[in-house]
Amino acid sequence: MDSGILIESFAEFASSKNIDRPTMISVLEEVFRTMIRKKYGTDDNFDVIINPESGDLEMWRTREIVDDNSEDIWDYNKIPLAEARKIQSDFEVGEEVAEEVKLVEFGRRLVQTARQTLIQKIKDMEKEIMFEKYKDQVGEMITGEVYQTLRHEVIIVDSEGNELSLPRTEQISKDRFRKGESVKSVIHKVEMNNGSPKITLSRTSPLFLERLFEVEIPEIYDGIISVRRVVREPGERAKVAVESYDDRIDPVGACVGMKGSRIHSIVRELGNENIDVINYTDNLELLISRALSPAKVSSMQIDRDAKRVSVFLKPDQVSLAIGKGGQNIKLAGKLVGMEIDVFRDIEEQNDEDVDLTEFSDEIDEWIISELHKIGLDTAKSVLALNKEELVRRTDLEEATVEEVLDILRKEFE
Repeated sequence: MDSGILIESFAEFASSKNIDRPTMISVLEEVFRTMIRKKYGTDDNFDVIINPESGDLEMWRTREIVDDNSEDIWDYNKIPLAEARKIQSDFEVGEEVAEEVKLVEFGRRLVQTARQTLIQKIKDMEKEIMFEKYKDQVGEMITGEVYQTLRHEVIIVDSEGNELSLPRTEQISKDRFRKGESVKSVIHKVEMNNGSPKITLSRTSPLFLERLFEVEIPEIYDGIISVRRVVREPGERAKVAVESYDDRIDPVGACVGMKGSRIHSIVRELGNENIDVINYTDNLELLISRALSPAKVSSMQIDRDAKRVSVFLKPDQVSLAIGKGGQNIKLAGKLVGMEIDVFRDIEEQNDEDVDLTEFSDEIDEWIISELHKIGLDTAKSVLALNKEELVRRTDLEEATVEEVLDILRKEFE
């Protein structure tokens, strides 16, 4: 086997991966030195000279000439005089012999082993290069091409042909991918599993939405507007708090654009995810009010130590604050970092209404608590909803809901 082919193929790989010349020569030299050690037991008295550009390889064995009857003739770095004179007739004892060793002298098996070793080193270096490339890019956005769709993941290839994983758990529920399709995502995790890099992508991470804002909103990319907080129910709803460093620029208006022109492409990328953009403020009370948008808050009581806030709203605003499936209140709580309890403004309640706690002798406390969680704290507020709606919005069984409704109806009969 021609050493030139071996060296040139590795040099070509090294060049494509931007591996520097000293590293490239070091790897090649180690492969050939391993081959030398297997044949001669040591490589201490060998010089290996490699030219990656031309593919040239020279291996020189240096030994000291000793008398034919010397006890040292079996040392690895000694050569008997008689043997030395076969190389050059005028050699004398004490001189050094530099003898070139040709690749063919190692035999086919050793050369084949060297080839396999080099191939393995190339694979190992590819893995290391891939790991190093991505480990510092966690949270950054990447665009790749769908290579294969599997049951639990989609395999994405990057511009260099590296395979990346987009697990089903990191996909938006409405995502449907076809082979060859271009896909945007963020680098979620970079790990080494049994010596191989595992690059996990995500489209459900809040960082993905933040990166999309950076790409689509020039003021964010330029640093004029900052994305302060992002919370998501992937594919369903999201809240993004933004802040402007220029008083002349409305951050919400800049992000949404004329008639939603700027945010439309982001919404489309996320499977029509409903995105609320709000103006960030350090005023917690104002931030909570904005986070509960589109509901209008009448008043609130904040317990900073317990990280809880009780908000009071007019009856027609409660369902807006809670949102479909409780999404709005859940996201608002995540955005402000507090647990939010919703109550109807007591001033708006009809005098004939009865607080649910008055039924504690007939309705279990945990059931009343479940109703409180979705903003229902009076008998009439519960009766205003039908059975199906109550079952959907709470963790209560249908039979339990029927029993509660029956108890409350009797109160007003």
